[in-house]
Formats: sequence, structure tokens, C-alpha cells
Amino acid sequence: MTTQSSLADALERTAPPMGGFNLTILRLEVRRLLRNRRTMILAIAVPAFLFLGLERSDSSADVHQIVGQGNLTAFEMISIALFGAVFATATCGAMVSIERTLGWSRQLRVTPASPTAYIAIKMLTSLTLAAGAVGAVYLIGAATKQASMPTYLWLITGICVWIGSLLFSALGLFIGYVLPSENVTQIISLVLMPCCFAGGLFIPVSQFSHTYATLAKFTPLYGLNELVHYPLVGSHLQWLWVLNLAAWLAAFTLGAVWQLRRDTARV
Repeated sequence: MTTQSSLADALERTAPPMGGFNLTILRLEVRRLLRNRRTMILAIAVPAFLFLGLERSDSSADVHQIVGQGNLTAFEMISIALFGAVFATATCGAMVSIERTLGWSRQLRVTPASPTAYIAIKMLTSLTLAAGAVGAVYLIGAATKQASMPTYLWLITGICVWIGSLLFSALGLFIGYVLPSENVTQIISLVLMPCCFAGGLFIPVSQFSHTYATLAKFTPLYGLNELVHYPLVGSHLQWLWVLNLAAWLAAFTLGAVWQLRRDTARV
């Protein structure tokens, strides 16, 4: 009994801080992601081309339509940047399904990193892809000079979109631990597209019927979408938006940690 107690005390003393989370592992994960050029190009190109497809002529009345402190194009730019960011982070998170196939889950069992620390590292790594998606859309908006809003809002809304996309990194991780690698990309698309429509990314929730507008408030993207547009629109801040974002982030993150624990326990 004394020996077992001493061993437990020793393990507790040598346990790494923050469950094994450290910047070195994070840096290695980011470098590994940057070497995946196909994923990086797709994450940047898809939202950029989508935004270019919505580009209007300077004579179009819609270009000059005022929305809060900016114009309609700025509003749409934020929406498409968010679309690109959530697809980028979700895809990056779901890449753990490939790591599982390669036996990485087995290796995690012999490392000091806790499931929570590993999930946090993967979520932060996904911000690299999100930064490319947001940066590309905002760069086009600035270059074409059709998106108009105060300078400080370019920075604030861009950061909000970038950080907020962590929500769907957690979802991607959860799906990546549930599904095999050959199905994960298709499932991600099938899940995200309804979320984008229901959350009001392409059609404002205010234009939904009463029933659909009520249901939309409980979907994963609703709170995040409203919050990233809030600095531009300047409407009254609703705590329902924050609660929606926090609840779904907690659910997806806990789900990813739970699946990682199950996955490492099986191997």
C-alpha cells in the first residue's frame, strides 16, 4: 500500500502543467498543417471565390445600401468570411480521423498530454486555416473598395470571425473521432451547410417565418453569426447570442474530449 501511494504521489508531482499543453507541440502542429498545401489552398480559395462571385458593379444600388456603420457588401463580406472560417476550422478538426487511421491515438496513450490539452492544441491549430480564409475575403473586400465600414471595424469584425470559428473546430474534432476518414469530409459538408442556412449566414433570420426564426435561435451558428455582425450593425446586444455560442462550444468541446478518451481507451 505504501509503495502504491508513493508511486501515485510521484506521478502526481511529475505530471506536466496544464495537462501537457505547451507551445512547442502547438508550433509543431501548425508547421505540420502548413505543409498540407492542398488543404491550405482550398481553405483560402473557396471563400475568396464565393465573395468574388457576389461582387457587384460600382453603379449597383445595393453596393451603397447602408447597413449600420457600413454598407451591404461589408455585411456580406463578414458573412462569407465566417462561412470560410467555420469550414476551415471544422475541416482541420476533422483531420484527426486520418490520424486515428494511422494509429496516432495509440501513441497518445504513452504521452503525458491529457485529452483536454490535446483538444485545445488541435483547436488552436485550426485557427491557422481560419486566418487564411478570413484574410483572403477581407483582402478582396479592401482591394475592390466595395466593402465600406470604419477602419476599426475591419479589425474588430475580422478578429471576432477568426476567434469565433473555434466553435466549429470543436465540432470537427467530435465528428473526426466518431467517423472513419473516408466519410468525414462529406459529413462535415452535410452538417455545416444546414447550419449556415439555419443560422442566417446567407439569408438573415429576420426574413424567416416566425416558426423558422424561433427554431434558428437554437442552431449552432445563430449566436456566432449575430455576434460577429453586431459591431457593424450596432443593434441591441442580446445575451441569447452569447448563451447560444457558449452552450454549443461547451457541448462540442466536451463531446470531442469524450470521444478522444473512448478512442484512446480502445487502442
